[in-house]
Order: sequence, then C-alpha cells, then structure tokens
Amino acid sequence: MGRLRSRKVTIRDDTITSAAHLTLRQSLLPNLLVTTLFFLWGFAYGLLDVLNSHFQHHLSITPTLSALLSTAYFGAYFLLPPTLSSFILRRYGFRVTFMTGLLIFSVGCLLFWPSGVYRSFGGFCGSMFVVGAGLATLETAADPFLSICGPPRYSEIRLNLAQAVQGVGSFVAPLLASRVFFGKGLSEDKGGEGLKNVQWVYLGVAGFDVLLVGLFYVVPMVEVTDADMGVQEREIVGNNNNNRPFRKQYNLFLAVWSQFCYVGAQVAVANYFINFCEEAGRDRATSSDLLAVGQGLYAFNRFVASGLLTIPAFKPRYMLAVYLGLCFVFVTAAMNTAGTTSIAMLMLVLCFESCCFATIFTLGLRGLGRHTKMGGSLLVAAISGGMVFPPMTGAVVDARDAHTAIAIPMIGYILAFM
Repeated sequence: MGRLRSRKVTIRDDTITSAAHLTLRQSLLPNLLVTTLFFLWGFAYGLLDVLNSHFQHHLSITPTLSALLSTAYFGAYFLLPPTLSSFILRRYGFRVTFMTGLLIFSVGCLLFWPSGVYRSFGGFCGSMFVVGAGLATLETAADPFLSICGPPRYSEIRLNLAQAVQGVGSFVAPLLASRVFFGKGLSEDKGGEGLKNVQWVYLGVAGFDVLLVGLFYVVPMVEVTDADMGVQEREIVGNNNNNRPFRKQYNLFLAVWSQFCYVGAQVAVANYFINFCEEAGRDRATSSDLLAVGQGLYAFNRFVASGLLTIPAFKPRYMLAVYLGLCFVFVTAAMNTAGTTSIAMLMLVLCFESCCFATIFTLGLRGLGRHTKMGGSLLVAAISGGMVFPPMTGAVVDARDAHTAIAIPMIGYILAFM
C-alpha cells in the first residue's frame, strides 16, 4: 500500500526518457491499455446517434432541436482540448490526463440519472456536454499517445487499429439500443421505459470508468515527453520541422481544417441515419439495426485499412484520398436514389469513413517533434466540427427531407478533401 501511495504519476515535459526509443514489443502493453479507452467513446458516440433520433419521438422535439445533443457533446471538444485538457497533458503527463478524463466522463454518465427522472432534454444536453468533456480530455491524450508511443513507421497502423476498436463500440451501442432501450415493444412507448434503460446503462458505464481510473493508477505507464519527441524527430528527419516555431507548422493547420470538416460530415450522416432510413420506409427499431450494421462495416473496414497500411504500396495519403473520394461518391448516390438502394449507399458511406480520422490525425502530427502534444490538442479540438454540421443538416431535415439534407455532409467531404 505504501508503494502505491508513493507512486510517481507525473514527469517533467523537458525530460528525455527511454520512451524516445521504444521498440514494438515494449510499446505493446501501454498501447493495448490505452486502446481500451477507444471502445468507451465509440460506445458513447454510438449511443448519441440513437438518442438523437429517439428523443425526437419520446420527448416530442424536432430534428433541429435534437441536434443540440451533438452540439453539446462536440462543443466540449471545441472548448476542452486547447485549454484545460492540453494544460493537464503538458503539465502532468498522459497518466493523469487519462485519469482526469475518466473521472469527468463518469460524472457525465451519473448526470443522466436525474435527466431521465425529470425527462429533461436540457438536462440530457448538459449531461452530454460533461460526457463530451471527459471524452475530449481522454482523446487529447490517447490519440497522440498512440501516434508517438512506439516506432514512428507504425503510427497510422496503431491509431487505425485503436479506431477499429472504437468502431466496435459504435456498432454495439445502436444494436443494444434497438434491442434493449427502444425495442419494438418500447419504440412507441412514451411512458419512459426506454429512458429508464438508458439511465441504467450510463450508471453501469460510470462504475466501469471508476474501475479504469484505478487501473491506470496501478499499471506502469510510459510517459512520452516533448523532449522525447524532439529526439525522435531529429533521428527521423533531421532538424527541418523541429526548429520551426509552432505558428509555422502549416501541415498541422491544414490537417486541423480537414479533420474539422470530415468529422462534421461523419457526425451529420450518423445523427440523421435513422431519419433517413425511416424516410426510406423502415421503422425506428429496424433503422437502429441498420445503423448498427453500418457501424459494423465501419469497424470492419478499419481493420482492413490497418492491414493495407502494412503494405508499402499503400501510402497513408493515397488511402485517405481514395476513401474520402468514395465517401463523396456514395453520399451523392444516396441523395439521388430511394428506398433500399439509398440506404445501401449511405451504409457504404459509413464503411469508407473508416480510416479517414486516424490517417488525417497521424499525417497532421508527422514532423511536429516537440510540438506534438499541442498539435494533438488542436487535432482533437477539430472534432468540434460535429457541433457545426448536424444542426445545419437538422434544419434541412425540418424544412425539406433527410435525402436533401445529406447535401450538408457531402459538402463536408469535399472541404475535407481540399
């Protein structure tokens, strides 16, 4: 017990550690532990897509108003990573940032209980903001950690595999929702049974978060400092980018723009996927199942993309260009078809979104050296594109229909490509 109390959990960011030369085998355990976190925010994000649709029915709100859930969740990504989360990461290191993010996330999950009791949409939005704040803090540390913990040539593969685990969480969440929260027996129920089920699941997630906090405190964790990144970058590319001031890291700023537009488009498609399927003739429970299938394709193709990236001929930037191009092709086809065909086209959009986020992220961090943590914070903040595109999409759903509204994410894919 005394050994645990005396455990050193922080390290100065100007300290050079052995992490600068981690081998693939040495980096395996810490990367596996951090990868478990990706399931958490995949699950939370998957529930967000389902709650967006079902709250329209159970709380009698419009598609535009339901987009406030996404605005609250992704608004936290706009505020936290460049400010508090970045400060904690740079001042106290990865371990403390992981623990802080998990604690904030657990508080947000607990807040779902009173929100459900009072059937308060405003309360759910507030709870979702706190959940987003916790996940934003986790992601501020987790994405850069996986990008830099281990041999640099495997950075895209590490992050794509972790994102595939996130995809599994996004697959499980709508499937659970369609079977347990808002199944066929509860889909037309306005008495609140579905909302009670949501409360219990978030309570269980909060308990799991607390257990993970203890695990991150006890398990030895690698701390990768800015000084380590400087050493590693000099060994790879010399001093070209490492001596540049942060304001001249132009590749990073282009990646932030691309990430902002891509995530906005991705979230808009997922948020209104169920509305789109209902418009195409499916009921709400079946639409949730179809969303789960789409998220399953998304997760599967992330594993495929990770495998392709191990082949030298498949360069990350070419993969990104092809996948974003296919997203544009299939979302355009979904807009201009109807029925089962349009649903299939939109599911293919989810499938080919798979490697875009991780690849943009790692390409944006490449060459930053001592600026890696700050650059990672900005790339995580770019996830706040999810608070901009869904309200615009919801407004078009209200004014016209879901098929027309898909033009908003289509524009997002074009802007991300540019």
